[in-house]
Amino acid sequence: MKTRLVLLLSLIFAVASVAPSLAAGERYALVIGNAKYPDAEAPLKEPINDARDVAEELKRDGFNVDIGENLTGEQMRRAFERLYGKIKPGSVALLFFSGFGVQSSRQSYMIPVDAQIWTEADVRRDGFSLETVLGEINSRGAGVKIALIDASRRNPFERRFRSFSAGLAPVIAPNGTLVMYSAALSSVVSDNGSDRSLFVKELLKEIRTPDLMAEETLNRTRVGVTRASRQEQVPWISSSLAEDFSFIPSGGPRPASPPPAPVAAAPTTPAPAPAPSPAPAPAAPQVAAPAPPPPPPAPPKPAEAAIPPPPPPAKPTESPSPTAVALADDPTIKNLTTRLNDNPDDAAALYRRGQVYASKGAYELAIKDFNNSLRLNPKDVEAYNNRCWARTVIGDLQAALKDCNEALRLRPNFVDALDSRGLVNLKSGQNKNAIADFDAALKINPRLTSSLYGRGLAKKRNGSISEGDLDINNAKAMDPNIVKEFADYGVQ
Repeated sequence: MKTRLVLLLSLIFAVASVAPSLAAGERYALVIGNAKYPDAEAPLKEPINDARDVAEELKRDGFNVDIGENLTGEQMRRAFERLYGKIKPGSVALLFFSGFGVQSSRQSYMIPVDAQIWTEADVRRDGFSLETVLGEINSRGAGVKIALIDASRRNPFERRFRSFSAGLAPVIAPNGTLVMYSAALSSVVSDNGSDRSLFVKELLKEIRTPDLMAEETLNRTRVGVTRASRQEQVPWISSSLAEDFSFIPSGGPRPASPPPAPVAAAPTTPAPAPAPSPAPAPAAPQVAAPAPPPPPPAPPKPAEAAIPPPPPPAKPTESPSPTAVALADDPTIKNLTTRLNDNPDDAAALYRRGQVYASKGAYELAIKDFNNSLRLNPKDVEAYNNRCWARTVIGDLQAALKDCNEALRLRPNFVDALDSRGLVNLKSGQNKNAIADFDAALKINPRLTSSLYGRGLAKKRNGSISEGDLDINNAKAMDPNIVKEFADYGVQ
């Protein structure tokens, strides 16, 4: 009897040694909600509540969840390192991020709350590339990788460098990855005024449907968001999953929730009461996520003399320009002003404060700072371009044209300055020149929405109505707010 028991125990240990590790299939999630960006006019309403709701749902679905709120760059870096350290071969790794996102060099970056973004290079320095994060998760052996990114928002950084493209870029992800953006590529979603996003509401409804594969869960989420927004918001999905995965497998009871992970940053607002789980939604047909069509090649330009130039547009009259006193308590301006009080010849501080003034509509104050910045550094190409743009908005078109020409003399084919000079020519009624500038800018960056929309306006004024409408519609599909943006410039 003793011999049989020893043999039986030996057999059990032998089988256990070759059986799949219990770690395989373990579920880990990092959930980040960033709402308090100092450069924004007010905190975002949705990210904190959305992050908490998603975290609670994932815990019920068996994920070991690490949640962080209003994370700085260093806190985000540590949160990613914690996630990387947990992953074992065959694990499921999920990332949810809600906050501001910026695309640069065809990559999407998640932005921490303390990011100092003034040029496109700053995006790559302070932001966290989604492709890099997914690549690192993959290198640790995760079998299923899921990224849910709710960051297609109009952000406060975009006007600081003119080559900015709205929204997020397509991601090149490793095999076994499922990625979903809350909106279409290169498009942004306006704040709906609610304390929770439509995207997360639909996502949670579908996640709570038992025995539904992850791809189908996200497809149904896309359909739900598209219908609820009347096609104004169409989420984007990319999948290379090589195995089945379900948030609630087999229609059975949910996996036991692991102990909650420590919160990376203390919440700043009381946690909302958990919302009751809605009934499972009926299956909806899958639809393909539409991608905005590429801009068409420029048609032959009709003679400029065929259409008389329009009367000079009126300056924006929505509200008076903010004064220095009214903006003195802005945290960024206050910090830069302190630096300038200590050193009035700090050219970098002058330039950055000018950018902040311009982003808040205080164009005269911005121009004054750019003047002083250029006095200290007469070859500052960025300052010439930004002063060109600010002067264009207030209607000082002759001086603006000189600034843009000087920027392009110092840096030929500078896409930002081409875009700005196109706006100068558009406001001046020089439609042929505007089309040429916007064409040149779009040749360098085909997804530069402001050039695409501006070219459409110039083409229509020049008599090419159908071609102009096509450019305008493509630009609006990429950025629904582009019409208001140009109206704020005094161009309609």
